[in-house]
Amino acid sequence: MSANAVQTATVHPSTSAASAARPALAPEQLEFRHAMAHLPAAVSIITTNGEGGRCGITASAVCSVTDTPPTILVCINRSSAMHEVFRKNGRLCVNVLSDELEQLAMHFSGATKVPMEERFAWDIWEQPGQLDQPVLADALVKLQGRIREFKEVGTHSVMFVELAEVKVNEKKDSLIYFNRLFHKVKRTAL
Repeated sequence: MSANAVQTATVHPSTSAASAARPALAPEQLEFRHAMAHLPAAVSIITTNGEGGRCGITASAVCSVTDTPPTILVCINRSSAMHEVFRKNGRLCVNVLSDELEQLAMHFSGATKVPMEERFAWDIWEQPGQLDQPVLADALVKLQGRIREFKEVGTHSVMFVELAEVKVNEKKDSLIYFNRLFHKVKRTAL
């Protein structure tokens, strides 16, 4: 799910003004999107704060790269208004959502039209970590890091993020995105 996937999934294409300006997708693009909708993925709110401003997006395009040094990748659409904010700030926090935060995912996807500053005024944030990034208090996993590289691939940028701080909440369950819907995954005892 890209930063706009939740919003796209909740707005009927024929009613979206933005869809009128977009060219029709080729069959292979539609097939790819359909296949990716069947790839279950954790849902995260990616936040950033710094000289470029403060913002957050809902995304499922987050993946581990290596543990030496601990590095993840995060994908963001280059046409997103938030793209340059992330580039300018050079740091971010991946807040992997617990099962209780589905509505928050909708807010940060833009689907509810709640202004960005209002989202950051809610009493859902904890003290920023060592990189001074917005951290969700009830997140399942909190990963703060510095963006070491932006690599442009097609319509998106891949941000390679070297982690400086990692926190896991062992008591929360997970929220995933699968088949264009949110699903709750319960923790199983090992």
